[in-house]
Amino acid sequence: MVALFSTSLLHANITYEANAAVVQQQSVCKGTVVDNNGDPVVGASVFVVSNGQKKGSVTDLDGNFEIAGVASGSSLTISYVGYKTQQVTWSGKDLKVTLQENSEMLDNVVVVGYGTQKKVNLTGAVSVVNSKQLESRPVTSVAQALQGEVPGLNFSVGNAGGSLNSRMSMNIRGIGTIGSGSNAAPLVLIDGSEGDLYSISPNDIESISVLKDASSSAIYGSRAAFGVILVTTKSGKEGRTNVSYNGNVRFSTATQIPEMPNSYDFARYWNDAAANSGGNAPFSQDMLNKIKNHINGTPAPGEEVTTTWQGTEANEPWSMYTGSWDNTNWFKEMYRSGVPSTEHNISVSGGGNKVNYYLSGALLSQRGLIRHGKDKLKRYNFSAKVTANLTNWATVSYNSKWVREDYSRPSYMTGLFFHNIARRWPTNPVFDPNGHYVHGNEILQMENGGLDATQNDKLYQQLALEFRPIKGWKIRLEGNYNTVNYHNHWDVLPIYYYDPDQHPVAAAWSGDYAAGKSNVGESMSKNNYYNGRFFTEYAFTLNDKHDFKFLAGLDMESNIYTYLGVSRADLITPTVPTLNNATNKDVKPGFSNTQWATMGAFGRINYAYDSRYLVEFSIRRDGSSRFIGDKTWGTFPSLALGWNIANEAFFKPLTKTVNTLKLRATYGALGNTNITALYPWFLGQPASASASSWLVNGERVNISNVPGLVSPNLTWESVRSWNIGLDFGLFNNRLQGTFDYFVRTTKDMVGPAPVKPSILGATQPAENNSDMRSNGWDLEVRWRDRIGQVGYGIKLVLSDDYQTITRYYNPNRLLSQWCEGKRMGDIYGYQVEGIAQTNQQMDEWLVNNKPSWGSNWAAGDVMYKDLDGDKKVNSGKSTYDDMGDLTKIGNSLPRYRFGITLDANWKGFDFLIFMQGVGKRDFWDASPYSVGANTGLWQSAAFKDHLDYWRPATDTNFGPNTNAYYPRPLFGQGSKNFQTSDRYLQNAAYMRIKNIQLGYTLPAAIASKIGASRVRLYFSAENLVTFTKMNKIFDPEATGGDWGPGKLYPLQRTISFGLNLNF
Repeated sequence: MVALFSTSLLHANITYEANAAVVQQQSVCKGTVVDNNGDPVVGASVFVVSNGQKKGSVTDLDGNFEIAGVASGSSLTISYVGYKTQQVTWSGKDLKVTLQENSEMLDNVVVVGYGTQKKVNLTGAVSVVNSKQLESRPVTSVAQALQGEVPGLNFSVGNAGGSLNSRMSMNIRGIGTIGSGSNAAPLVLIDGSEGDLYSISPNDIESISVLKDASSSAIYGSRAAFGVILVTTKSGKEGRTNVSYNGNVRFSTATQIPEMPNSYDFARYWNDAAANSGGNAPFSQDMLNKIKNHINGTPAPGEEVTTTWQGTEANEPWSMYTGSWDNTNWFKEMYRSGVPSTEHNISVSGGGNKVNYYLSGALLSQRGLIRHGKDKLKRYNFSAKVTANLTNWATVSYNSKWVREDYSRPSYMTGLFFHNIARRWPTNPVFDPNGHYVHGNEILQMENGGLDATQNDKLYQQLALEFRPIKGWKIRLEGNYNTVNYHNHWDVLPIYYYDPDQHPVAAAWSGDYAAGKSNVGESMSKNNYYNGRFFTEYAFTLNDKHDFKFLAGLDMESNIYTYLGVSRADLITPTVPTLNNATNKDVKPGFSNTQWATMGAFGRINYAYDSRYLVEFSIRRDGSSRFIGDKTWGTFPSLALGWNIANEAFFKPLTKTVNTLKLRATYGALGNTNITALYPWFLGQPASASASSWLVNGERVNISNVPGLVSPNLTWESVRSWNIGLDFGLFNNRLQGTFDYFVRTTKDMVGPAPVKPSILGATQPAENNSDMRSNGWDLEVRWRDRIGQVGYGIKLVLSDDYQTITRYYNPNRLLSQWCEGKRMGDIYGYQVEGIAQTNQQMDEWLVNNKPSWGSNWAAGDVMYKDLDGDKKVNSGKSTYDDMGDLTKIGNSLPRYRFGITLDANWKGFDFLIFMQGVGKRDFWDASPYSVGANTGLWQSAAFKDHLDYWRPATDTNFGPNTNAYYPRPLFGQGSKNFQTSDRYLQNAAYMRIKNIQLGYTLPAAIASKIGASRVRLYFSAENLVTFTKMNKIFDPEATGGDWGPGKLYPLQRTISFGLNLNF
């Protein structure tokens, strides 16, 4: 039943075939429902009103239905998701109804703020994602599945990379604010209640609406200044009970990790760097021979692999670096490949005339890539959604979602761990000759150094009453209560390595934890969110041409957060790492309790004349606990206009080709209260127990600091935006698209305070003194059609945005700060002439281009250009007015984000390929991770990419390499060659095959043998291939890291095999 989910637009065609057999009982209406290919449509709804009574049925495995007590001449309504609803008249004979595919599907009605809107009457910038686009993806969250699906909805991998508990940051239409403590993340509402995209199973989602412009999101007020994501979950439908199962097993591998050189190449590279720096070679010729022999498999007697470590005194663990000749790839030692995980989803739904229900459960059991230590995530989801008709004009609904996440990792798995992997020398062994882990390679800390385990319990509950007293009038009362309980246990345990005599020796863990020390901590927090909402809507039509809709309501929120944590050192025994098993007298507690609240009244008016001219006006009056006095309340209006050009009489000659053509324009203003400072108006006076720097009677005393100053004028950030859009559909709407251009201005952001006289005696308070402007556009184009029995579709989403600072306190116009009139993300650097090939060429260059940094310039070093002609290379006064020889060389912010989807189906087979990427982005990093040996020996790194370094024509080590990418390696002096410059600025644009799916749906006749209405087997691959010009060190999608770019948990390439079952 290939056409089950196809959305091509075809002409309606209902055929009726009389059954040769005589119908024995005229009051029993029988029939068969098939699709365009003649295959039975299983689960189609069939309803009829006969003699004033509504009766219904659902088609069985063969597409048959039967309804008793139907009078001849009654009208039947047949419907199924993805097909046009058909109405036929029953004449007393058996029916055969062919359902035709509908390209508009769920797009006819779009979920918007506090209701729905016909797509033809929609004026705002709204994008919709249906459930099909989220199915069968081997991802851990809805956020991952949405990346690249919606133009203007942007996701970025954070410093946690691809760790099992990582969260991607997201924004709508780019960076929204640079205000101190401000947050421009969109508001996420799940069935109208605040939630997050990591707390819901993709299988429970019916549709997602992304409200991108101010007119669409203004109705939600100050919490939605930068857009809204509305998630609508699946509901039960009247008819028979439906059971659905979706499960998969998946295997994950890192998408990109640096390639380490073999130990022989590494040792020669290290020796070159030392020689260039005037130092001694770390590896003697004898050691080089041992390393080479070991790699070639021809070790001399006594140099076998089990004795690659020559041994060392217990107090000299670092001598193993130059005293070893192993060949270890530390990235492969730390990361596993083909790591298995499983996911199971099951749902039960159905209902009758009075009650509809939807129940679902999900289990994700995922193992991480880390080879040493425990790296696991388990997530449990359960949801229940019940709607009951109290009367024919009143309904009550209850919606509940529960999520538990259990995540554990080694306590040592922090930014330092990822930093140290790159610093490990491949000559270092994993084990000593006695089979113990060698000290200093992180494995001991990862396996024995303690565990960090968290448990998150989230419960979302919603109770709603809805009344419809008369036609067109709806009243809804809604209460939402969300609670999040968080528990974290961590412990740091003593670790031991073994000396050459196999005696255990306590090793330093890292940081504050000395050898043999231990610590344990527990923290708990609870977040309670309350929301009460009342709104009423009335819609009516006058003279068949004037459509009105009025909405008014009240919204109240309250949030209370409580945290309690404590830690204690010196465990009696590491086998029981609990607080009561720790003995240190210094118990370190922590506690906080914070609250915030908002209240708002809102209204909206929609008017449409003859489905041609559209007007929408909304207004919201919001109050926030974050501000006081006359700053507490703000009023935020929006206006939207639309013109359905295709509905004009003068356009009728073109409607056979151009079916949809609508012009939209919107303007709106919003306030932003998403700031970290809950009480910016409050004079905080921090106090600390036993924290004095002096002693009284031998004890530290409690102290209290002088409170900082606050500005009484602090107020809302305001966000004003306008949007112009065009919707179009051609060729029976087989080609559909939307284009929007927007300008968004964020005003009164909290920025640096103007300098006050030094006599003030305190830090000057921050002020609302910064503005920025965002410009950009979104494009979405879709084509869907059939060629014979092959259905296919193409979808392109493309967006761009950039930000300009329009006001910022930077009186000296320093390059190190934002400045009025400058683009965000601009990179200023030097232009490079090339790498000097001889000392003479370098000397001649220095005469006219003397840098203000570095020394010992020689062949193999970088030659920078003197752009201002003063025979010096420097940054001038490091201001925008005098930047010396610096010039703009690139921009670090992504441009032209895109997603491309190709899909096809044929006789039960379905195929999809989804590509996602960034069209333009520049990346600068001069850390050893990126450029190799350019700092001290112990902090430098070496990857295969770094071996493309300059070597003279006379080199006999690696051989000449005068046309190299990197300059000569240097220990402790290399930064002179890696000043920010165009030569080593990387092109971080990329295209990634984000997902490939291949599925097969068994014929209904086969599926019915196991009692199923649908059986689909599928293969899915995530992050399969990446195309980029970046070097092989970085994943272009994950360039962050707590300890520097690229030093983070890698993203995963995942292969999965799955099964969909419907009963």
